[in-house]
Amino acid sequence: LVIVEHDRGVLATATSEALTAGRTLTAEIGGPLDALTIGASADGLAGELAGYGVATVHQADHALLADYGPETWGAVVAQAVQRLTPTVTLATGTDRGTEVMAQAAARLDQPLVTNCTAIALGDGDDLALTRVRWGGSLLEQTALHADVRLLTTAHHAFEAAAAPSPAPGTPAPFVPDLDPALARTVVRDRVERAAGVTLATAPVVVGGGRGVGSAEGFGPLEELADQLGGVVGCSRAVTNNGWRSHTDQVGQTGTRIAPTVYLACGISGAIQHWVGAMAAKHIIAVNIDPAANMVTKAGHAVIGDLHEVVPAISAEIRRRATDDTP
Repeated sequence: LVIVEHDRGVLATATSEALTAGRTLTAEIGGPLDALTIGASADGLAGELAGYGVATVHQADHALLADYGPETWGAVVAQAVQRLTPTVTLATGTDRGTEVMAQAAARLDQPLVTNCTAIALGDGDDLALTRVRWGGSLLEQTALHADVRLLTTAHHAFEAAAAPSPAPGTPAPFVPDLDPALARTVVRDRVERAAGVTLATAPVVVGGGRGVGSAEGFGPLEELADQLGGVVGCSRAVTNNGWRSHTDQVGQTGTRIAPTVYLACGISGAIQHWVGAMAAKHIIAVNIDPAANMVTKAGHAVIGDLHEVVPAISAEIRRRATDDTP
């Protein structure tokens, strides 16, 4: 059973990853792949979920599920596990997915294994799991022996892929019994960000660290990101200094990114930042310190002053854009 993360009926990318992991697991242990949607706004996702191999879409509808709430969603998941008795219950390893599964595990008084990068059958009835620990600096191999198996998948650990052929995706109503008191933690209002690519979805991220030097120093990085169709990110040191908003932070306590290219400028590469950036397909570090952690981990590096390197890249892009030479 995969718990579907969505935002007002829009499927989260991480859910596609969890569905792919779930489909692979069901091929090994047998049985169908089911999904649980929460809130009437997600009822329209059945067709999309069928494309990932979901046989039955259990649709939890209730007046208290008009918007996201960790306690209401956690209670729904706990009741679904009790009634549907799935072999494995799987959710996304995002902040929301982990929060909901922690709520469900507490209500069920069962263990929860988070941030799994590999899931397979082990000895007997055990599940053999590999999961991320210590902010990504350690991979732990463990076995889960429990009557109720609750897991989350590490974000970007599984590449989302549609099923070779769609499953039925048959809707099945699920009516939870929710205490009105659980509505004390429900989203009431939102501040919408500007439309366009986001830090989590951008194909190119230009990151800046302490080496940028000031809030004004991000001007050239903004220009370069705009030229490349990407966005600007930053390290925690930058947000601590008040140069950029926390929404721009890449890292364990910020946003985990997976762009095609991550250009890390003046970033030392602390483990917490590396956890947020390591899923990038190509990492290019620009730093004056050849021994910086980000330089040693990057696929490519430019040893130089970012205040010279970044404007030079932008200038070359402008030159090529106006060069009529065949």
